[in-house]
Amino acid sequence: MHIGEITAAAAGEWTLGDLTVRRMGYGSMRITANPDRDLAVRVLRRAVELGVNHIDTAAFYFSPGGTLQVGSGAVRYATELIRDALAPYPDGLVITTKVGPGYDPDFYQAKTPAQLRAQVEENLRRLGRDHLDVVNLRILKRPGQDSLAERFAALARLRDEGLIRHLGISNARVDHLDEAQTIAPVVCVQNSYSLDNGREDDGLLRVCGERGIAFTPYFALAGARRESGAGEDHTDAVRAVADAHGVSPHQVRLAWTLHQGAHVLAIPGTGDPSHLEQNIAAGALRLSPADLARLG
Repeated sequence: MHIGEITAAAAGEWTLGDLTVRRMGYGSMRITANPDRDLAVRVLRRAVELGVNHIDTAAFYFSPGGTLQVGSGAVRYATELIRDALAPYPDGLVITTKVGPGYDPDFYQAKTPAQLRAQVEENLRRLGRDHLDVVNLRILKRPGQDSLAERFAALARLRDEGLIRHLGISNARVDHLDEAQTIAPVVCVQNSYSLDNGREDDGLLRVCGERGIAFTPYFALAGARRESGAGEDHTDAVRAVADAHGVSPHQVRLAWTLHQGAHVLAIPGTGDPSHLEQNIAAGALRLSPADLARLG
């Protein structure tokens, strides 16, 4: 089977609460960078055609400016592009979003229940939905000063109102997870994590697996480059494994991510249709124990 024929089903499935998702998903941050809205729509529709049923987004993903600090032309919100491309939404499509960071009109961090409600309502409005499937509370890490209890409890109340179906946390530590789980069920933890960056979270990844919670790395391809996107500074080990399998180093990185546990989800983002197909195809790549040992 060739790239472009491999679907997201090749990566297997996991459940977020009562929602079943394919482990190879799609992250929408980068689709706002190009002023060609039609291209973003094509990429999103192609992702769904290839079996992706887990899309990650946030109302603060927009260009020009925004998280990526790029772009020109009229403002483009990832959430609105998702709505334009996919509404009415197909059955089984799970859209995960984040709250905490926001723009109103300048960047701010939501600290009160009212601010969090406003962010949830903005996501609902821009996505054109009456509820959000999964909402992750994004945390600013400040040891000793970053309790999430009040904010997570506010989101739990919005869940009780029916505006949110399931809750998760992002940029978190194990103590954040412990704290959140005393308030409401947590279906996923979303942190920056990759083969060569964020490995201090190896333990958190393991804890999530033990508790049946999804671990969803972002920047699995970009690593330390973060919003700058994936680079070509691969290690010799990554290149050697890629050559041995006849795939790209980026596909090896994604496959390594999925091999970290059955509860690990991938949400690589791209605005390029061919890169999208390559990313999804990485879900079919099976790495041997020797490959994994070589990659580290």
